[in-house]
Amino acid sequence: MRRRELSLLALIIAITGLALWIDFTPTITAEGDPNKGKALWPSATTWAQDVHTRLGLDLRGGTQVLLRSRDPNIIAEDLQAARQVIENRVNGLGVSEATVTTSGADRIIVELPDVDQPEQALQTIRSTGKLEFIDPLNQQTGQREFLQQGRLVRTSGSPTPSLSSTDPLTETQTVTNAVELQQAMSGPVFNVVADGSDLKPGTVLPGIDQGGQPIVSFEFEGDSATNLQQFTAQNIGQPLSIVLDNRVVSSATIRDVLPGSGQISTGSTQERDSLYNVLRYGSLPVAFDVETSRTISATLGEDSIRASMVAGIVGLLAVALLMLVYYRLPGFLAVVALLIYTAISFALYRLIPITLTLAGIAGFILSIGLAVDGNVLIFARLKEELRRGRSIGAAVEEGFLHAWPSIRDSNIATLITTMILYWFGSSFGVSIIKGFALTLGLGVLISLLTSVVITRTFLRLVVESGAFQNRWWYAVEEPTPPAAPRAAEAL
Repeated sequence: MRRRELSLLALIIAITGLALWIDFTPTITAEGDPNKGKALWPSATTWAQDVHTRLGLDLRGGTQVLLRSRDPNIIAEDLQAARQVIENRVNGLGVSEATVTTSGADRIIVELPDVDQPEQALQTIRSTGKLEFIDPLNQQTGQREFLQQGRLVRTSGSPTPSLSSTDPLTETQTVTNAVELQQAMSGPVFNVVADGSDLKPGTVLPGIDQGGQPIVSFEFEGDSATNLQQFTAQNIGQPLSIVLDNRVVSSATIRDVLPGSGQISTGSTQERDSLYNVLRYGSLPVAFDVETSRTISATLGEDSIRASMVAGIVGLLAVALLMLVYYRLPGFLAVVALLIYTAISFALYRLIPITLTLAGIAGFILSIGLAVDGNVLIFARLKEELRRGRSIGAAVEEGFLHAWPSIRDSNIATLITTMILYWFGSSFGVSIIKGFALTLGLGVLISLLTSVVITRTFLRLVVESGAFQNRWWYAVEEPTPPAAPRAAEAL
């Protein structure tokens, strides 16, 4: 048995060392470093993973937006598809630890921690992403315009240079045809030459044209590519408008035949990147309106982190003191196991990764108490067996054997509760509840490892070493030997 316990001890040391390595991987802070803000582990390899601590919206500050579908009868499949498109767009913006969840039957919650330009990010998120090439009926449009009520309505803007053939880029999904806007409306009908649903996968690319203007290039396939080539061949010198979400973003004179490809000029690199992101990840199945939008201060996060750290340290010290006073040597071993539990928990938070919110930290602090709950059951049984006169080795084995059913059942009940909380948070878009349930559930699983495996290994090694054989170390007084019988009094 001793060989098995030594093997387990070596494994525990290895896991603890690995966890500490992940926990203390430094965050890159050098200015100009493309990996600034990341903690690369293991840093010496090409497949290093970013394991920096991820903080949620309530701890870092940022923007929370509630989007509501314009179609109140949107089906669940379309809502999930819209959520996926929005999530892809948010990730494309480079926003770390952003969360996108559905809420109810027609809403989507978007949380953007630490966003530099929330208005631009919001525009990118809610944009329907419907791209079309429109024949403006030979109307030269030197200004940026809107397609409204079937007519071109002039607005402020700057003229755009001519269209040209371009190199390929990425994909977009099916979009709605703008002809719907022209049904039952007076005024000129604008023919759709090419539709964004025919964008060729892998052809949307950001770039800079010869004049230094930011552009997004793309290429069509199928009928749109054929129509665009035929139309430009027959209309050299005539205007052609590029319309996104019924807004003319570029209107230029046709200088050459376009073989199914083109480009959109933008006013800034930020606008170009936003447009590229929308076209790359496809269109939304329905349009969304912003129902609520709020900004959370980062100062609140700093205060919360500081208070949470104090609460965690105080809680850990209080538990450690109780275990040492009431259980002595087993309590000390349990405290060591609890420290290992803490190291493994934070390593998994960084490695999975799990975004820590204030509620998530609360779940972790609560799990500290649950982590020693199993040890309390084991040690209470151990003391009971020692009082019955069993040897220390037998009492240790009996303590774990008889306490295991209670530990198992109580942890299963807690896990069921955390799964219900996680489902509730996912179904109603309450990310705070999800964070609490996730950290608490993970803590329960890790506590089983620390209380049943690590603490038992430590106790077995102590018993087998032959040291600490005095029952005082286990918070039990040595049994008093029975008194010798009195000699019978002489008659």
